[in-house]
Amino acid sequence: MTYNTAALAGLIRPGTRIALGDGIGMPRSVLPEMAAAARAAGDVKLITGWVPQATAELDLTAYADVRTIMGGWGLRRAIEAGTVHAPPLRLSAVPALLAGPWRPDIVVVTAVPRSDGSLGFGTEVAWLPAAIAAGATIAAVVNSNRPRCDVGPSLPPDRLVVVGESQEAPMSLTFTPATDAHRTMAEKVVARIPEGARLQVGPGALGGAVLDAVRKPVTIDSGLLPEAVTDLDRRGLVCGDPVATYLAGGPALLDWADGRPLLHHLGHTHDATRLSSGIPLVAVNTAIEIDEQGQVNVEGFPGAAVGGVGGHGDYAVAATRSVGGLSIIAMVSEHHGRPTLVDRLSAPVSTPGHDVDVLVTERGAVDLRGLDRTERARAIRSLWDR
Repeated sequence: MTYNTAALAGLIRPGTRIALGDGIGMPRSVLPEMAAAARAAGDVKLITGWVPQATAELDLTAYADVRTIMGGWGLRRAIEAGTVHAPPLRLSAVPALLAGPWRPDIVVVTAVPRSDGSLGFGTEVAWLPAAIAAGATIAAVVNSNRPRCDVGPSLPPDRLVVVGESQEAPMSLTFTPATDAHRTMAEKVVARIPEGARLQVGPGALGGAVLDAVRKPVTIDSGLLPEAVTDLDRRGLVCGDPVATYLAGGPALLDWADGRPLLHHLGHTHDATRLSSGIPLVAVNTAIEIDEQGQVNVEGFPGAAVGGVGGHGDYAVAATRSVGGLSIIAMVSEHHGRPTLVDRLSAPVSTPGHDVDVLVTERGAVDLRGLDRTERARAIRSLWDR
């Protein structure tokens, strides 16, 4: 690893707002130099995105203010401690925020060499083009040890400063294995997916179980692309090239993704009009709590930051508008002995109940479409009364 410490320090001045490239490809190796430059300058602000795992290189104390696009995950403890601010934020709203009150001066990214000699993104695209469009200077750590699967334009050379080179591998992201309950729910979910439909799944055990249970061809159109898609492709059940904005897996996914046109910016992946138009969209997400109206909590409990709003609401609302599509919430009926159906959510509503078409638990499934509030409550409670 080699770094041009002077080039990085020259970009960071008092009051600078830095946006840090996120996902499994976060440029972790440059973070100590970035923190040192921030401390020396003073009053430097930091914006983070999806941080999948806690990383020792990310010294949050070096910054006057830290805010994140996505709560929970690797920032969970820092959010709980009040070190990081996690506003309720749909991913589709991030480009507007970056063009407004969160406009960054610098965006620090991992840049991957392309065959034509230019540089692009690697394991994530997400909101980074929006930060660049907002006028941020690109501080790039060049790394050829990343897949080439970004379909966007090359990084603009007139706005780019190479601050280092690295062969650091991306984070390897794994999830808790699926349980019998996840597999039972997955079977109920896939029974509702039309052949050829576009399918969005969230990360984790449920998303993996759903992809494992698919038995007919689907088009993957999802914010995060999990590793289970590689097996789906091996079975010949992936129609065309998946659409995503983050890779969420390990070496097998990275090898499979290399050379495929997969990753798009948020303005494309999370655009409600695109998602709700054309081929039916089935969005499959989970929740940590739900109330009898179908209102969903994905963010956490008092004093415990589990996750963020992220793309949950974006895909849910688009799927409810998709002719032939469905917004499905699949969740276990209890967690650590505590029912997941509650009278009152432990946190504000993450996704409203009218953006939930079908609710699935390991006990059964109910279709909530067209039901009034009394009928919805009765249908939802029936899953916990069985």
